[in-house]
Amino acid sequence: MKSICILAIESSCDDTSAAVYKDGKILSNCIASQVIHKEYGGVVPEVASRAHQANIVPVVSRALERAGVAKSDLSAIAFTRGPGLMGSLLVGVSFAKAMALSLDIPMIEVNHIQAHILAHFIDEPKPSFPFLCLTVSGGHTQIVRVNSPLEMEIMGTTIDDAAGEAFDKTGKLLGLDYPAGPIIDKLAKEGQVVFKFTEPNVPDLDFSFSGLKTNILQFLQKRVRKNPDFIQENLADICASVQARIVSILLKKLVQASEQTGIKEIAIAGGVSANSGLRAALAATGTKKSWQVFIPKFEYCTDNAAMIAMTAYYKYLEQDFVGHDITPLARYEF
Repeated sequence: MKSICILAIESSCDDTSAAVYKDGKILSNCIASQVIHKEYGGVVPEVASRAHQANIVPVVSRALERAGVAKSDLSAIAFTRGPGLMGSLLVGVSFAKAMALSLDIPMIEVNHIQAHILAHFIDEPKPSFPFLCLTVSGGHTQIVRVNSPLEMEIMGTTIDDAAGEAFDKTGKLLGLDYPAGPIIDKLAKEGQVVFKFTEPNVPDLDFSFSGLKTNILQFLQKRVRKNPDFIQENLADICASVQARIVSILLKKLVQASEQTGIKEIAIAGGVSANSGLRAALAATGTKKSWQVFIPKFEYCTDNAAMIAMTAYYKYLEQDFVGHDITPLARYEF
């Protein structure tokens, strides 16, 4: 059987990544991050797209070199089509088109969220089908029923803001650097859950975090009016309390989804799945509920091309290729 060798490109937000998959293994996974966005307290789309243009050639070259793969060895080129920032996606899509045309090999489009879920199949242990996956990031919060590598059903989603956005917004209110999620996670380990924040009343398996964000804002404003040093004096406890509430909201819905479906194979994916509080709480809930829990390695939680390559492998088996008229999609449902 001919060797399957895929170059994958991820450029949905502010990380430029390239990875090489060959015969069941990820041989390289290179990432260039953009630290400049810390100056603005969030990702600036135009700045991100220009940085992708500067980074993509060296990142792809490094991925091929580390994998020990020549361009002539490639069977296909995969890329993130969406969802994401349009300018950032356009850089990756355009590069993939040009390279695929020059090598006369097929192209494979990949849904970014689907790829986060299939990151679980890069290494052992791997979940069995069907399983439930909680996908949590700065832009998405969903519970997905995964029936096969390419057949997924969204059972619940956020009706407004995502869990990652709640972390980042809280960080901004607390005067923390961007991205705030990892900083809140670190500070939470030093604090205690002493403040109570609202739990939204959302039907079915959907989520909402806009009310929680407002509740945190009003709480801080009220306390700071009484004591201007309140945040500094209680920073760790605030972080621990906010994180505990976000995690409890996520797990409550996940437990509900498991009970509705009877599925006990449970996974998490996306940038927020790197949060230690969420990981610990999921492990504890899994023990209590007799779940088989799957938590990805940290390197596969945040945006990376290895997950794009893994998804592309399954699509390659189905000969699911796209033409060179393909365009990126800022909103892209699977």
